[in-house]
Amino acid sequence: MPTNTDNVKSQMRKGILEYCILLIISKKPSYVSDIITELKNAHLIVVEGTLYPLLSRLKNGGLLAYQWQESVQGPPRKYYELTDEGRSFLAELDGAWNEVNQTVTAIKKFKV
Repeated sequence: MPTNTDNVKSQMRKGILEYCILLIISKKPSYVSDIITELKNAHLIVVEGTLYPLLSRLKNGGLLAYQWQESVQGPPRKYYELTDEGRSFLAELDGAWNEVNQTVTAIKKFKV
């Protein structure tokens, strides 16, 4: 029975989502809609219902903090930023990503 490629692609996206979110937030404090926009621009589609629980988990894990900022377009907005622990964690993920990327690249180059 063939493997369902949609399932595999979904698992791959889930595996890199946290890393991508941390990369986005590492650039500057970010509001949820800004994170979603940047993910969409990179062709990684995520809805708010997926993002909020993940951001809460990262915050509860000490990787993110947030601050409220006034908005001219409505109520105050919660802007997320990396903590020192979050920066260290992201550095570890960078190393892991580089290893995985090198491995996949090397395997793709092998000819049978």
